Amino acid sequence: MKSVKQYTLAEVAEHIQAEVRGDSDCVISGLAALQEAEEGSLSFLANPAYEKYLSESSASAIILSPAVAENFSGNALVMKNPYLGFARASRLFEASDGERVGVHPSATVDESAFVAETAWIGPGVVVEAGAEIAAGVRILGSCFVGRDSRIGEKSILKGNVTIYHGVTVGWECIIHSGAVIGSDGFGFANNFDEWVKIAQLGGVVIGNKVEVGANTVIDRGALDNTVIHDGVKLDNLIQIAHNVEIGKNTAIAGCVGISGSTKIGSGCTIAGGTGIAGHLTIADNVHIAGMAMITKSISESGTAWSSGCVGTLPIKDWRRNTVRFRQLDDMAKRIKALEKQLEE
Repeated sequence: MKSVKQYTLAEVAEHIQAEVRGDSDCVISGLAALQEAEEGSLSFLANPAYEKYLSESSASAIILSPAVAENFSGNALVMKNPYLGFARASRLFEASDGERVGVHPSATVDESAFVAETAWIGPGVVVEAGAEIAAGVRILGSCFVGRDSRIGEKSILKGNVTIYHGVTVGWECIIHSGAVIGSDGFGFANNFDEWVKIAQLGGVVIGNKVEVGANTVIDRGALDNTVIHDGVKLDNLIQIAHNVEIGKNTAIAGCVGISGSTKIGSGCTIAGGTGIAGHLTIADNVHIAGMAMITKSISESGTAWSSGCVGTLPIKDWRRNTVRFRQLDDMAKRIKALEKQLEE
């Protein structure tokens, strides 16, 4: 993709922490896939399946691993993890929301709220009493920040984000459109023919460098806070119930639902469509495959899990049993034939 921004290959190399091989003065004006790259494009090779496009690519330079770079004659940025290099390079060409500061005339900011001079409060935004908006924050159009909530330095709220009262958001967070932070947890007591609502008295605490996807909802705690630790990455359409705790640098894909009071460790990955029951504990560095239903705690760190008709299993057992499940019809026929032979 072309960009008005331009960098020399040496400048890009410094930014992504890679070694230059070839013309360090080569001008880079955008990023592109190998097969779509043009002159001025920087591309990358992270998946061996795309190596077939390497020799035919028109990219001005390519981010490569040391092993692949040995047999490549063009301009290259060499590093162990080309995909990480691509991620870093992408930030150079990221479209900016602008460098505006101040409060848009159509915004409503309570006189008791604090807004740093270098923050931007966009059109139609509402900031309630006692809220604190730190330096460099950008709150885009039609967002709502409830009373006594705090948005940390350089965080970004995209359009139509709702932050309820008593929510803390750390620094350099990104919260995408439609996200709701601090809504009531699903708490009710049954009184025969009616449900009696339990007041949700806790808040939500979000750490630093957290990203929350579009239309994701994080409920406030019933008594204590719901806590999202530093570096957590949440995809779109995730439901996080009251008093959930998610450990540092865990990444969760879209359409995951996490029930109340479950604690998830650090460095976990949870694939899309997974459901996690309440009051469970998931150890650090656990990896859960897509569409799993987790109904019991996982205490062993560094393990991979999935589930099917037999419930949650270590992923090795699940794969083996899945193969056997496909063989059941043939096995049943063989058993029936053996039983007939025995009878004879």
